Amino acid sequence: MYTMQRLMCAGVLAAGAFSGGVIGANAQAARQAGTLVIAGQPDEAPLVRINGRSYIDVESLARLTHGTVQFQGVRTILTLPAEGSGASKPEPPQLSEGFLGAEIEALTQIREWRISLVNAVNRSYPIGDDWVGAIRRTAEAKLQMALAATKTGPDQSAAQLLRNEFANMQQMSDQLLQMHSKASYISPDIFSNNPLDAKILGCEQALASMAMTKEFQDEAQCH
Repeated sequence: MYTMQRLMCAGVLAAGAFSGGVIGANAQAARQAGTLVIAGQPDEAPLVRINGRSYIDVESLARLTHGTVQFQGVRTILTLPAEGSGASKPEPPQLSEGFLGAEIEALTQIREWRISLVNAVNRSYPIGDDWVGAIRRTAEAKLQMALAATKTGPDQSAAQLLRNEFANMQQMSDQLLQMHSKASYISPDIFSNNPLDAKILGCEQALASMAMTKEFQDEAQCH
């Protein structure tokens, strides 16, 4: 971290060194001495070492600190940002509107898929591939629409999580179909302490939150 007071001292020193003729008087002794990097900032600037001391060009210092420099006759004025303001932070990349709409539709269909299976188990309804297959195909169609709507890097990252959510839902659906083929009754307890079902619900909540904030956030439950 740097403080405005320390950088102001550095700025005055740099301005005095360059405008006061220090470099001109010691041109033979000047040599490159590496670079100056301010913690938390991506830019850097070269340092010059003269007579055992390091100097930086005042314009480079202004660039590094996001300040401004003015030359008024023999005066060099360096203005630094107010303490704590720092450089303006770029906004995180957002999910595109087109993808968001398609993602919400796909997520809604996957949610309906799960709810239909839960209701069937709780009410002892037969679980058959006829109606489950129809729901799965609808969800898959919505998923493909969401994948086709990706435009940005965050879109693609979120789409991968959505694809994983579909795959997990497919896995649980296949498990229930297989169980029903062997027994007509499935206990509702199947959803209690079920790691796969908990994963599906956790990923659903994470994707729904991304849709609200329009920002991608990776989620372990979706992997």
